[in-house]
Amino acid sequence: MSDSTLIESIRASSRQVVRELGFLNSTLAATNYSASAVHALLEIDSRENVTAADLVQILGLEKSSVSRMIGKLRKAGELFESVSDEDARARRLRLTAQGKQTVREIHRYGRMRVEKALAHLNAPAQQSVAAGLSNYAQALKACRGELTGDEGRKNFEIMTGYQPGVIGRVAEMHANYYSKHYNFGYFFEGKVAAGLAEFSGRLDRPCNRIWVVLHNGKIVGSVSIDGEDLGNHEAHLRWFILDDECRGSGIGRALLREAMRFCDEYGFSVVQLWTFSGLNAARHLYESMGFKLTREWQGEQWGSSMLEQQFTRKRPVEK
Repeated sequence: MSDSTLIESIRASSRQVVRELGFLNSTLAATNYSASAVHALLEIDSRENVTAADLVQILGLEKSSVSRMIGKLRKAGELFESVSDEDARARRLRLTAQGKQTVREIHRYGRMRVEKALAHLNAPAQQSVAAGLSNYAQALKACRGELTGDEGRKNFEIMTGYQPGVIGRVAEMHANYYSKHYNFGYFFEGKVAAGLAEFSGRLDRPCNRIWVVLHNGKIVGSVSIDGEDLGNHEAHLRWFILDDECRGSGIGRALLREAMRFCDEYGFSVVQLWTFSGLNAARHLYESMGFKLTREWQGEQWGSSMLEQQFTRKRPVEK
């Protein structure tokens, strides 16, 4: 089979799967909800401490679409917001008793559809379907960022080096996000601004680097690598932040990839970062870049008592 024939065969089969599973209908899985709402309920059920920001990353939807969907599910009595067990200011999505029953019905319906379809296949074909679908799903997931890079990031530009206004703008983005979600105040904003101002005075040294994301001339994201403050030839990842307008676009992954490429080329033995528990979307991104959680403790360096965390990324071994 030629490449073009293979591609068209997969496309035709994919369209048929979409039709047969009911994704072209306004509702899915014998519920009154859209496909995105059904998927959201399943993800909330299968994960702990899911936030709206997490769903944006998991489902690959825009923030506004996720917000509207969550509002409808809350109004329908399927879910509610609760405080985190680790941080009383962090709001998490939880299923109500009604929501748990809805999810059970979704699973029952889904299993029934799969069982009926598999009954038409022999055992080897069933195993082939399971393996093939799993591999194809992972391949689609792997190229999601590539597609986002071509389309979703086309209006963003990543630049390195000091940019006028970067200190104030990065401090502002941190203050806006963390005051809204974690009730951080002036102490936190001042600490970010002071630290970034001190770091900016060292950007003439080759081990230090800052990247910013520009959208129509406005700074909407940043990340920095401080190659001096930890010593021992270790890099410190600092001030990773994205404005709301570019969350879910894939630009955050591209930004971190640039920083990690710099660290590897410069030859840092490890990269360290400090954060706190509950920032699940960021944690998933860090871990995809090779970071691992190495330490947790209760601390107050952010101005409030938090479960603080340290993540470490070792330099990849050259093959």
